[in-house]
Amino acid sequence: MVIIQTADFDHAEQYQALRATGPATGAIATFTGLVRDFGDCSQVRGLFLEHYPGMTERVIEDLIQQAAQRWDVQAARVIHRVGELALGDQIVFVGICSAHRGDAFAACQFVMDALKTSAPFWKKELAADGDHWVEQKDSDLAQARQWRDDS
Repeated sequence: MVIIQTADFDHAEQYQALRATGPATGAIATFTGLVRDFGDCSQVRGLFLEHYPGMTERVIEDLIQQAAQRWDVQAARVIHRVGELALGDQIVFVGICSAHRGDAFAACQFVMDALKTSAPFWKKELAADGDHWVEQKDSDLAQARQWRDDS
């Protein structure tokens, strides 16, 4: 399941939906990203995120399929917010169910790392000294590259 939305999400509700996948589930790994008060500039007061509707969902669904080809993925949920977000707001939820914790952890990290570099999102930092679009970070690219090197 992949959802792009402006509204906040309930982490507990998403976890429970993953938990309901059945008795073969032995592990659930989740990641929740939040808006922080620093980034490319200091004194960030929020973010504005845009995406390419339709394409964004397809890219994330493909990332989940790639994860399922590498690890035992029984179910996955990805929610990503767009629009204006305040400090401390939730931005993204990635949840993976598997029979084993190693697969759940690896698949969850892979999806999040790949999402940061592959999915068509654009992020603008809203700051006291002016707003600016965020460039893709070398550290994010290196993190995503490790998964290609590990395959």
